[in-house]
Amino acid sequence: MFNQCRPREAIERYTGATYIQHNPHVADGKEAFIAYFERMAREYPGKRVSFERVLAEGDYVVLHCHQEWPGYKDHDWAGIDIFRLDSNGKIVEHWDVLQVVPATSANSNTMF
Repeated sequence: MFNQCRPREAIERYTGATYIQHNPHVADGKEAFIAYFERMAREYPGKRVSFERVLAEGDYVVLHCHQEWPGYKDHDWAGIDIFRLDSNGKIVEHWDVLQVVPATSANSNTMF
């Protein structure tokens, strides 16, 4: 969806009958998701997301992601995405949190 800039294909392939969005910048529903991420692809070409960790339990999947935004003032972001799946394994609900990866840290650990 991100790395190939194909949100419509991702929605058609991976979501269930409904799509509930908890990110306050994205409206509910499949078409709202598509419109938002098509705009993001135009505004931030070359944006890349890599999965650092993937956790699954029951009908939830959690992704710990590294997002790279070329050309944006804050180039690197750490993110957590939480997805709820329906009985067919399709995404029906999404939550996320994002944090800029700071230039300096109070410890020697990385965010990934």
